[in-house]
Amino acid sequence: MDPRESGRDLAAVASLLADPTRAAICLALLDGRSWSAGELARHTGVAPSTATGHLHLLVAAGLLAEQRQGRHRYVALAGPDVADVVETLAALAPQSPLAS
Repeated sequence: MDPRESGRDLAAVASLLADPTRAAICLALLDGRSWSAGELARHTGVAPSTATGHLHLLVAAGLLAEQRQGRHRYVALAGPDVADVVETLAALAPQSPLAS
């Protein structure tokens, strides 16, 4: 694989996780259960439509898996590899924002 292409792919995934709301969603999903968009919206303090938009991006990138139960949709981390990445990034993150 072309290193530039690999770099672009990694940067695309990293940019998804760089958003504070999407990062908070992924951290919440580390509990191992499936959450609805409404639950994640309340948990992260954003509007349901905002949460849904973030979830669509994370599902499209393969970071989240979506399950349907009747009319309801639930999301979970796509697998243990995604959970490992989120946990590792959380451990590396400073406890307060870095000054630029």
